[in-house]
Amino acid sequence: MSFDEVKDRMGKVLDVLQTDLSTIRTGRATPSIIENVAVSVYGGSTRLKLLELATITVSDPQTLTITPFDASIIEEIAKGILEANIGFTPVTDGGLIRITIPPLSEERRTQLIRLMKQKLENGRIMVRQVRHEAMNEIKKQENDKTISEDDLLRVEKEVQKITDEIIFQIEELGRRKEEELMQI
Repeated sequence: MSFDEVKDRMGKVLDVLQTDLSTIRTGRATPSIIENVAVSVYGGSTRLKLLELATITVSDPQTLTITPFDASIIEEIAKGILEANIGFTPVTDGGLIRITIPPLSEERRTQLIRLMKQKLENGRIMVRQVRHEAMNEIKKQENDKTISEDDLLRVEKEVQKITDEIIFQIEELGRRKEEELMQI
């Protein structure tokens, strides 16, 4: 496994984690908290994500506006958001849907921070798994005498350096998300 492969795989873990953290809602409106809600449309024959059915915009810090590409499915989208049971009440207003994001209670903030920390730990575990696989491959190469002991130590140090960088980025993601969650 090359350094580029290690960086690439750890980078993918970081990307997945960023996407995952964006679904944790803060007190502010962001399209990412509803864009992956699956909605049954066209009489229940098709199930699509909200971002495939409409444009989602932020009209103010507490309000999301959903404008369907096809106005005939507006009621199905509203019903789908309600059925998703994510704590939002859609209001149909002509050709669009408005969702007001309620402020987070202190208890809910604490729960979301706990959830975020769990997701961060899962990300760190995945990064360490990539490091473990890389280290095993390096040791195998040394056992097969395809690299020297000096090269082994140098490569292990480099893999650890990459791992430390990614773990630091994960910590930064967590710090920023926690700040967002604590803002009132």
